[in-house]
Amino acid sequence: MRLSARVDYALRAVTELASVTGAGRGRPVTADQIARAQEIPPKFLESILLQLRRGGIMQAQRGPEGGYWLARPAEEISLADVIRVIDGPLAHIRGQRPEQLGYQGAARALQDVWIALRASERQILELVTVADVAQGTLPEQVTKLVSDPRAWT
Repeated sequence: MRLSARVDYALRAVTELASVTGAGRGRPVTADQIARAQEIPPKFLESILLQLRRGGIMQAQRGPEGGYWLARPAEEISLADVIRVIDGPLAHIRGQRPEQLGYQGAARALQDVWIALRASERQILELVTVADVAQGTLPEQVTKLVSDPRAWT
């Protein structure tokens, strides 16, 4: 799995918002505050925040008291939700969904491998919420996977 810089920055920005504002709690956070806290290029971040707002992950207000906040509680926003807003469906092979691929002969089982990979990826990314990351308390299933030394290589 490869995540684009856009997805990485989006996940970091949303996590930063969760740690500072929650959903509707506290004052909105400016794009500049998020950019500084997460070391994200400000111009790049602006376009990502626009996507996240359009995708229903966050809300925004203009003006001197303006900024960004989560559109719903961080506990209800999975990492998969954020990734889908930024990059679309979780797994594509050559720009197609795995179920749309047509493999022949000896390679036929590859389609099942790609579908299983997507299901595994989805299982983790839908399980982990923005709140989990912001609080540093990942689900047991994730910490178990991370504790396997093979996961680090």
